[in-house]
Amino acid sequence: MSLHYPISFLLKAILLIEAVVAVWEQQWHTAGITVGIILITLTPLLVGRRFRVSIPPEFELLAVAFIFASLFLGEVHSYYIRFWWWDILLHASSGLLMGVMGFLLVHVLNETEDINLHMTPGFVAFFAFIFAVGVGALWENYEFAMDSLFGTDMQKAMLDDPSGLTDTMWDMIVNTLGALIISVLGYGYLKTAGNESFLLRWINTFIQSNPHLFKRR
Repeated sequence: MSLHYPISFLLKAILLIEAVVAVWEQQWHTAGITVGIILITLTPLLVGRRFRVSIPPEFELLAVAFIFASLFLGEVHSYYIRFWWWDILLHASSGLLMGVMGFLLVHVLNETEDINLHMTPGFVAFFAFIFAVGVGALWENYEFAMDSLFGTDMQKAMLDDPSGLTDTMWDMIVNTLGALIISVLGYGYLKTAGNESFLLRWINTFIQSNPHLFKRR
């Protein structure tokens, strides 16, 4: 039995226990945030059912782990403040994950026989890069809007930079680097099918789980 499902279940169980404890101690703010995080962790499952896409357990675990690390540990338990590198690590990871999503999205379109597209490996890799960078930029806009409108501290403003600009720029830089790594690996996968990498294993897992999306011409 794959370990992906038990680990994903364990993370969700931790969130549920945290929510119950918060309600018991009448910490309504923490309880509300934790319940919201639990609902977000169900997104991969709901999206898969809605669009009839089989999401491999590796992908679901990555999504749940990222949500757990960013929202639960980062925001609820203040890991962003306790560990200076936590925010950088997560933004680099998001660049990698969004790069994979962008690559798979355009790769599905490129390989579907009902859609008349013939995109080169270079364009597929470029799209994955732009997709990941674009999502990262939208997230930074969201952080700025939340801080400006609701007085939150999502940008983690520092004493020497109360505007949060330094945090924003470093987030975008590491996100871009993560996206670039995936784009290069994806380009190598398309140019040389025998190129072994973790991206190749992820792509093959997704393709094998969704053969109906990859009807070759």
